[in-house]
Amino acid sequence: MMAITNIMSNTKHQKAVVLFSGGLDSTTCLYWARANFASVTAISFRYGQRHSSELKFAERIAKSLGVSHRIIDIDIAQLGGSALTDTNINVPDYQGDTDSVPVTYVPARNTIFLSYALAVAEVTGASHIVIGVSSVDFSGYPDCRADFIHAFEVMANLATVAGRQGNRLSIVAPLQHLSKAETLKLGTSLGVDYAQTVSCYQADDDGRACGVCDSCALRKQGFSEAGMPDPTRYQ
Repeated sequence: MMAITNIMSNTKHQKAVVLFSGGLDSTTCLYWARANFASVTAISFRYGQRHSSELKFAERIAKSLGVSHRIIDIDIAQLGGSALTDTNINVPDYQGDTDSVPVTYVPARNTIFLSYALAVAEVTGASHIVIGVSSVDFSGYPDCRADFIHAFEVMANLATVAGRQGNRLSIVAPLQHLSKAETLKLGTSLGVDYAQTVSCYQADDDGRACGVCDSCALRKQGFSEAGMPDPTRYQ
């Protein structure tokens, strides 16, 4: 909760950029940012991911909130190395807690996304970048941890004109220390309709979830632990 409580005292007149996939976590962050900042720009990526139905839902959510939304085209898929960008690698079923990073990890994805968000922040005059990472429910991905977020913030303030001129940029991770159940409770308090979100790593064209991948399992578990009905549509 630290990121939420420590940063909110003076942001009502400031701008934010939100990394927004249309999934459970990023939608929670978009609603949270909209409640806490004067102006919000949501950015999504068409990066060669296995399915693009999440982008349709992201567009729909952003439009319903009246939030400026950009979809940026990049091609991480040409780098390979992940089941989310290489259709020759199968998306595995959820294996429970393990010490290994699953093949659904996309190498350097959050670093790449944050770099684009940093550029958008400079162009739009935003002082904050909001990202929906959690170090509680995160499948072991290295770029979801608090030390990475802190390190990127340090770099961002060294790499930008605004940062060098003393206009500090913050990377805000409001879900960093929240479980999925706590995230769902936060989002519900903000009015999020989770039936409109897509979390599945291999959703179909209509956004229906497979129900067996890591992301689906963590989502199901979150609704169960929060004592909330699961509105997810399954294949």
